[in-house]
Amino acid sequence: MDLRQQADIPQLDVLVKSIGEPAFRARQLHEWIWHKQADSFPDMKNLGKKLITHLEENYTLNKIKIHQEQRSADGTVKFGFELFDGNIVEGVLIPTENRMTACISSQVGCSLTCKFCATGYMDLKRNLQFYEIYDQVEFIRRKAMEYYQAPLTNIVYMGMGEPLLNYRQVLQSIEKITSPEGMGMAPKRITVSSAGIAKMIRRLGDEEVKFEFALSLHAANDAKRSEIMPINEQNSLAVLKEALQHFIAKTGTRVTLEYILFQDFNDGLEDAAELFLFCQGVPCKINIIEYNPVSFSPFVNTSGNRMYRFKEYLEERGMIVNVRRSRGRDVDAACGQLAIRQDSSER
Repeated sequence: MDLRQQADIPQLDVLVKSIGEPAFRARQLHEWIWHKQADSFPDMKNLGKKLITHLEENYTLNKIKIHQEQRSADGTVKFGFELFDGNIVEGVLIPTENRMTACISSQVGCSLTCKFCATGYMDLKRNLQFYEIYDQVEFIRRKAMEYYQAPLTNIVYMGMGEPLLNYRQVLQSIEKITSPEGMGMAPKRITVSSAGIAKMIRRLGDEEVKFEFALSLHAANDAKRSEIMPINEQNSLAVLKEALQHFIAKTGTRVTLEYILFQDFNDGLEDAAELFLFCQGVPCKINIIEYNPVSFSPFVNTSGNRMYRFKEYLEERGMIVNVRRSRGRDVDAACGQLAIRQDSSER
């Protein structure tokens, strides 16, 4: 068993006392695991031979390893992380003028089969453990300092997988990342993005989470949304809207609606009107996202003129609208492109 499954200080306190070690060893061990990011038990130099031997005989420390790294012309860096069982997930460091963002994965593959997303064409292999999610953030945080001499400012759960289908591990990872005994990052610097599972969105509200929430909407018409996102068949727009309203009422947090514009599919003024109608009664901002081509998908990005008209229609009606430009597209690191294809010969 990986020691980090029970690596809170009270649990470590029980562990060290059970083998006759003094209580202060628990805090030392916790520091090695979460702050110093030790790669093995022998690296924990001040624990004493008895404790290290016990740990080696009874526990593992399955840290993620770097499998491959690719750097984009725009400064974005994509990492392939190898897990203890040989599976690989991807994470991305996204540097911009005012932010240094880590985009991380929550599952190996995905089960939702969204038609525009490369990960959706993969099989779901397993959920990530909370410490495997934490490891991604810690690794990318170190690389931000190494490559850009800048601290990590934001974390987005927008990599591989559907975070709300790995609910408990995702929330446990955020708890550790925001804890003073972890990274101490402010919850408002973290955004969890979901394709839309209404009952889990309501659960987030009931737990009064402090992080930001984004819904991948991409169409405000049930027929169109179901065509590109089969999950909509069990989570209709009406049901999702009610869940968002519940979340907002419980948390007091405005949500973000993510909307990719596909040429001649969801980019007309009638689509903008449907989106505006969906937003009524849902305090939100809208992020318009450039579509990043995926070889399996028939969709193409909308034209600049249609994007401008779409954005203008919403802004004229008082909506907050931002356009998110693609980053890392040349190394398949942009939104929707993560699919374990690090070797350029496979692209």
